[in-house]
This record gives sequence, C-alpha cells and structure tokens, in this order.
Amino acid sequence: MITGGLGVFVERHSAMPQLSRRAALLGGATAAVLAGAAHPALASAVVTDSSTASVNKAFAFLAAKFDEFGSGTALRVPRSYTGGFFQTPTFDFVSSFAYDDALVILAWLASRTKDDLQRATILGDTLLYAQKNDPLADGRTRASYQPDSFTTLNGSLDIGSPAAFTGNQAWVGMAFAQLFARTGKQRFLEGALLEANWIQDKTFDGERAPYGYTGGRTADDAPNTFKATEHNIDVGAFFTMIAQLTGRKVWRTRARVAFAFVEAMQDKATGHTWTGTDPDGVTTNKVPIPLDTQTWAYLATLDHRYSRSLDWARQNLKATDAGVSGIAYSDADVSKVWLEGTGQMAAALKARGARGDATAAAELLKNIQIAQATTANGDGRGIPAASSDGLDTGFGDTYYASLHTGATAWYLMAAKGFNPFRL
Repeated sequence: MITGGLGVFVERHSAMPQLSRRAALLGGATAAVLAGAAHPALASAVVTDSSTASVNKAFAFLAAKFDEFGSGTALRVPRSYTGGFFQTPTFDFVSSFAYDDALVILAWLASRTKDDLQRATILGDTLLYAQKNDPLADGRTRASYQPDSFTTLNGSLDIGSPAAFTGNQAWVGMAFAQLFARTGKQRFLEGALLEANWIQDKTFDGERAPYGYTGGRTADDAPNTFKATEHNIDVGAFFTMIAQLTGRKVWRTRARVAFAFVEAMQDKATGHTWTGTDPDGVTTNKVPIPLDTQTWAYLATLDHRYSRSLDWARQNLKATDAGVSGIAYSDADVSKVWLEGTGQMAAALKARGARGDATAAAELLKNIQIAQATTANGDGRGIPAASSDGLDTGFGDTYYASLHTGATAWYLMAAKGFNPFRL
C-alpha cells in the first residue's frame, strides 16, 4: 500500500465487499481538472479510422507498457496506469496490479499471434516467479508489484500492495489455466492449481449461508469475511477451468458452490445481481449496484438468467461524457463512462448474440475508439480508465482518465470476441 499527500492508492479494501480487485484512488485525493468535451475533428477521425487500426494501436500500447522496465525474455510486469493523475512532476505511480496483468495475458492470447503468445508466456512466468518467491510461499499472489524494481531482485519481490483478494487469485489462476491450454506447459497448470488450492483452503465458507467464497486476506493477512459476487463469479469460472484441465470432478462441485452464491445474489424482480454480503457473510449488500457483476455473471456462465442482468445494466448504467457514450461503474454515478466496463459489456453482448446485440456491441466499441483517440491524457493507443477524471464508483473509490492496461485489455478481448472466463 502506498500512502502520500495525494491520498491512498489501494487495492480494493476489506471494508467494501465489492472493492477487492481493481485499483482506484481513495480518500482525500485532490482531483485533477476534468477533461472537456472531445474535439469534433478527433471524434470524426476515429469513427472513420478502421477498427483494425485501433486494435493494432491498442496492442502496441500493451507491448510498450510491457517493455517500459525490461525487454527480451526478462521477467517483468507493466505499470497499470499511465499519464494524468498518476504521472505528475511530483508523483509517478508505477504499480502493476495482478488483476491487470492477468487481463494483459488474456488479451495477448486473444490476439493469436506468435509475438503476443511469447509476451503472454513471459508475463505468465513473471507471475509464477512472484508466486514461488512470495514471503509466505503458500500459493498466493499479491495485489500489486513494483515494475521499476522487479527485474533487479533475485529470489525476492518488491510488493506494492500485499493484500491477497480472492478475485485476484482467481484471475491470475485463469491466466495460468489459459496459458496451459494454449502452450501445454505444465508449469502453468501447476501454478493454477496452487492458486485454486489457496482459494479453497483460505476462503471457502460452508457455514454461513449463502455459502461461497469470502474476500481473501488483507495486507496484514487477516481474513476478509465478506463474500463478493464478483469473486464468486471468478472462482466459479476458474474452478470450472481446473475441472476441465485435470478431469477432477471435485473442482466442478466447488465451482457449483460459487455459482450458487451468484444465483442467490440475483434480484428476482429486476434481474440485476447485488454486490455480495456484508462482513457477516450473510446480509446482502445492496448499495451500490455495480456493472461488473452483471456482465461477468453472463460471461462466466452463459446462463440465460443473467441476460436480465445485462439488460438492466444497459438501461440503468448508461453514461455519456466527454464525447463518449458507454456504461458507468455503478448506479452511484452515471455522469462518466467507465471504459473497462464498457469493454466488458461489449464482450458480453457479443457472447450473448441476441437480436441487436452485435450492433450494440459495435457501437460500444466505436465509443471506446473515440476515447482512445480523444482522451486528454492519451497517446492514441491506450484506453483510459474513465472518460474524464472523477468517476465515483460508489464504494469510496474514484477512477481517472489515465491510460489503463486493464481497460485496454478488455477492449481488445471484446474486439476479438474472446471470453476470458471460458476455455
């Protein structure tokens, strides 16, 4: 965890059940000047630019971030956020979040090129190194690592945030599982199994209904006792992959427990899914209602019951800001677009394939391309986390219009029609 006069940058802390995976700036942070409306000429240019060119630029952004602190076959991680709030004359935040790194691996696997497969393998090996050399050596990976010093270490780690949230473990595990499925390299399956066993040993709750998986461990290695819907979606998808890759039925049984928790969190009247539970592990947390539990529930299960979740989110979380239209983070603030979530929705609509979904997904992708070309802190390649600074998640976090590897990776997976939750 990094602290300073600009606030506290944390990886989803335990007081907020939903907030345990991605990074956001908290507390008394001084907000940067909000970006204005997109320049009409730039917006027009991106619309006439080909989607192929946009995708190629986004892949180039990820490659550049990967090579910022190393090259060749050197083990390394890319910084998660570039520009704007996170890079000023007095502040340069370089942390690399494991969730984002898993997404980058999956985006590179979606590209299906030899070069990107090599990059994905190196980044996968980096996360295996982090797992093997963790101070507790129990199969976990941490919330974030420091890329500017990662390659200088020998048998040790420069950990940014030491928290070990359940969703993070599952995402790293899914990246390992997908790498094994693609490369056949046994070390990735072994790493995935270590993550899976850690989740089962440290987070399974079969005593407090609705049963499922709790939030993992804090930076001080204390248990998070809440259960998050997003975590259980991740776990259900990850354990399903492990069952497919190993042939062991016990993992499919465990996946069903996680998915049963997700089902219990779906509101029967509206179709949307709730955040999860309070720290008591029982009481449903109903404020706010996030996007990702809607999109991910469908992507992970392809179950028609979560079509209602997608439709609820499209209707209730739509946002327009800075010349970009898309989806907000939650119902707490629909004044700005969450670009990562907009990519998630495009991916979910492509996967569903109902009448009108292809057109709607294409429109969302076009708007992400507008953001790619027009964002105030952009380079014409990466995708910003938000359409402009100050997107309130409703959980005490804020997103900024800084370029983001995670948002870029989700855009690429959506553009390629790649579902990271499924082998």
